[in-house]
Amino acid sequence: MTRILKGAAAALTLALAAAAFAADPPAAGSIAPAFTLKDQAGKPHSLSDYKGKWVVLYFYPKDNTPGCTTQACEFRDNIFAYRELGAVILGISVDDVASHKAFAEQHSLPFTILADTDKSVTAAYGTLKEYVGIAKMARRDTFIIDPQGRVAKHYQDVKPAGHSEAVLADLRQLVAQSAKKT
Repeated sequence: MTRILKGAAAALTLALAAAAFAADPPAAGSIAPAFTLKDQAGKPHSLSDYKGKWVVLYFYPKDNTPGCTTQACEFRDNIFAYRELGAVILGISVDDVASHKAFAEQHSLPFTILADTDKSVTAAYGTLKEYVGIAKMARRDTFIIDPQGRVAKHYQDVKPAGHSEAVLADLRQLVAQSAKKT
């Protein structure tokens, strides 16, 4: 009997843990989940700080890994095009401030990288994923958030190479559509 109860308790624990990672990402048109996180210099940033601007919010698994470096460097290389559109880039991973600082300095990243060490923001955006059964990190997802704080577009489980160009092309369209409405 004890063995059955222990097995049932273990199964329940696994089910609850799986449910914690199963949060759905916010849908296009919905309000983007609010957050406040520290950047690579330890300065807090809130999503509300960027109200009135387009935000490219990208989640990535780990600093200084090949795919994450490719993705960050492509955003870096396109920074002036994003700025011309009035957009800011914010990267988020579950790495800590010190890791982000080293990553940003090593690759001359001219944008903010936020440390979600308690994984709450990554979970709120539905991007928390367990890798190789041992580490819980962000899935490689990107959200374009409009100046009113709504999700305009979501890219799920993206490939790093070429992703910045795709986001930039879609952002150009979204900015043009927004300008026609006003």
